[in-house]
Amino acid sequence: MADEAHIIDKSSEEISEIVSQEKQENLEEVLSRHRNETRDLQNKEVAMKKAAAKGSKAEQKAKKKQVDEEISRLSTKLKERQSEELASLGYNSSNGSQKGKGNLDDLVKAIAGVSVTNQSEQPKLSKSAKKHKKRAEQEVAREQRIQEEQSQIVSDRMIEDGKLEKKLEPLGFTINEIKPDGHCLYRAVENQLALQSGGSSPYTYQELRQMVAAYMREHVTDFLPFFLSENMADGESEDSLTERFENYCKEIESTAAWGGQLELGALTHCLKQHITVFSGSFPDVEMGKEYKSGSSIMLSYHRHAFGLGEHYNSVVPILGQ
Repeated sequence: MADEAHIIDKSSEEISEIVSQEKQENLEEVLSRHRNETRDLQNKEVAMKKAAAKGSKAEQKAKKKQVDEEISRLSTKLKERQSEELASLGYNSSNGSQKGKGNLDDLVKAIAGVSVTNQSEQPKLSKSAKKHKKRAEQEVAREQRIQEEQSQIVSDRMIEDGKLEKKLEPLGFTINEIKPDGHCLYRAVENQLALQSGGSSPYTYQELRQMVAAYMREHVTDFLPFFLSENMADGESEDSLTERFENYCKEIESTAAWGGQLELGALTHCLKQHITVFSGSFPDVEMGKEYKSGSSIMLSYHRHAFGLGEHYNSVVPILGQ
């Protein structure tokens, strides 16, 4: 874990050197780099938790505690370094504001490419300079919101993961992390089918997408009302709505469009399997109860897994149980 922390866990001398170097960056570049660093830490957390989900129940519990402690430490170190870097630009990240209005104006003007001088010496801004200044102000506000949202995402994800763990562990289950690439629902189902067969899945995630699209086309009257409730616009004709539904089906089978409740409904009938979706943010959902006497697919729904939005994982038995 010490090696993994190398980039984030800096000594004070290294931090000072970084701060000195980053003075050459403008705020937009620094904040963009900070977003990437935060995202890297989130991905590292996923990888570390996946690696920890091996061994006996006691070993997994001990490893998870180590991972949580390490991620907490790395997150604190990262925030401290980022705050120090922002402070070197006159930006106070702890309260989301500059050290005084003057510093904020100077920073915005610097981003906009406007010369920073004393008010008495500063010439009147041209229309072009004013436009750049306004855009810079908007960029500062936008980046600040992104930083705040990412911090909240980390917190919400930890709360959500904790609730899911408390729910699944007594049942003897844990989470198998699935790649967050837009195909997560179908990849999670593919993983479940492979688990059932004891080998490889009879269907790839691409084939599952095609099956869902075909089923929805064949049973359009079952899905169209639900589709319209979320996608209907005033004044649209029946023909245009039908066309939009067909385009929706094409996206399912040929793109990385995220899958949701409609697709889950189709999957349960395509596979003739009962599906349970566990969640740490919402009540658990069961679909295809008519197939409950047979095999069952178990998924987990994560509202706060990534900044990009919702995510599905596969729920699997804890090893050694």
